[in-house]
Order: sequence, then C-alpha cells, then structure tokens
Amino acid sequence: MGWKAAEKLIRHWKILRGDNVMIIRGKDKGETGLIKRVIRSQNRVIVEGKNLVKKHIKQGEGHTGGIFSIEAPLHVSNVQVVDPVTGKTCKVGYKYLEDGTKVRFARGMNASGAVIPRPEILKERRKPRPTSPGPKDTPIEHVLEKTYDEKAGLGMPDL
Repeated sequence: MGWKAAEKLIRHWKILRGDNVMIIRGKDKGETGLIKRVIRSQNRVIVEGKNLVKKHIKQGEGHTGGIFSIEAPLHVSNVQVVDPVTGKTCKVGYKYLEDGTKVRFARGMNASGAVIPRPEILKERRKPRPTSPGPKDTPIEHVLEKTYDEKAGLGMPDL
C-alpha cells in the first residue's frame, strides 16, 4: 500500500506494540485487539486480525499468487487503549510512583486510574544482538592494547 508520510508526526507516543486497544472508528468499530506493529513515520498502527483488506498478489518464483487478506494500517487517532480494570477505552497518562519509576496509567472520564502494564513483547528484541564477532568488528586484543601513556611519552603527538 502506498501511504505517504504524515505531515505532522506524533512526538510522544503513548500507544505501544503489544497494547490492548479498541477501534473507535471505521468498519471494525467497537472491536478490540493487540497492536502488532507501530508505524511512527505514518502515525499508524496495525491491529492483529482487524481492518482486513484483500490484496492481489501476482505469482512469482518460489511463491503462488492469489487473493489474500492482510491487515491494513489504522491511523493512531482511530484506536484507544483499553483500561485493564474496567475494560472500557481510556486515555493514557504518565506518572511517577513513590519509588521513582515512571508508569503509564488510565485516565479520562470512565477510567479507573489503574497502572497500565508495559507489554511483555517489548522486552524481547526483534533483531537479536549478534553473539559472534563479524568481519568489521575490532579484535579484543586490539581493543585492550594500551596506545597512550603520558609518563612514558607513548602516543604523544610531535608538536
């Protein structure tokens, strides 16, 4: 789909990947689901199993063609986070607890004020960190090599 970039990007996102949200506008209005992906460059989110559209895919090497149902992005203003206590939609606010941790909480007219937990899916990385050194990584013996010593004059520039 050819979405153009949003003219006014949201600076401080309060909706995160893995949040339980309710769709408040569109053909799936009133349905809830988990956020699968956040597209910050377009101010859009993809909700699991919602806003399905038909996509025609041409047959090519290694895959068959056909008509498939895929999840289309929704604008972030068309979804709202669900309050974990009441099950109704609410706005998201931030506050600091007594121990100094910053948490999200449910705020608004029919909100309980309960803390909205950080989704578990955010704790795992999408791309795992490499465990073995690559061809462009500096060897450990070069990293630990001492190249400057003020007393011995090692590594001093000639002025």
